[in-house]
Amino acid sequence: MRGGVTARGGAEAAAPSGQERADGRRLRSARTRQLIIEAYLSLLRESPQIPTAVAIAQRAGYSVRSIFERFPDLHALRVAVTDDAMMRVSAQVASERMVGNRESRVRLHVQTRGRVCDEWLPLWRALNANQGDSPDLKNRIRLIRELVIRRLEEVYAPELSTLKERERRQTVLALEALVDFESWARLRGHFAMSFEEACDVWIRAIDRLLPETPPVS
Repeated sequence: MRGGVTARGGAEAAAPSGQERADGRRLRSARTRQLIIEAYLSLLRESPQIPTAVAIAQRAGYSVRSIFERFPDLHALRVAVTDDAMMRVSAQVASERMVGNRESRVRLHVQTRGRVCDEWLPLWRALNANQGDSPDLKNRIRLIRELVIRRLEEVYAPELSTLKERERRQTVLALEALVDFESWARLRGHFAMSFEEACDVWIRAIDRLLPETPPVS
């Protein structure tokens, strides 16, 4: 008799609670959502054509219905993909501590930016091509450019501090145009440069755009 109670008690203890089942469903749904985002990015890197719902579902290993259970439409999916990419890039950039002398800061910044451009150029092009009348996508494009400008101001703060406000702003905008996705794409694609060669072009150009580094007091 006691053994029967123990068996029932063990079975009851092993059975998941309603909260645990709900948590499990949320985790599975989040995992499915992320795999759909990854599928979209994978297809975009293979072809400049905007992925269809059918192609995304096939690549993710789910049904088309699964996509629209998590995203109201493909526009919402594009916004989610962009947000996911922005979080990843922000984490990647934040992990690179820009310290040291001018040469080391320029080189590390260029190498980090080059890797970002190599990885995310297909999404950047799709984002610009499909922004249309979407305030969400237009805002993401603006935010991405603002983040690049903020990074430039941070990395080259010693040099920029020597300039007056107007000249400082002009220099920052020139640097932003220089390290744009399409600038990198021309070096890597049209001119068939290696990663190191493209980095060297940017390094030389940035070094010439920046004013002299002030002496350390």
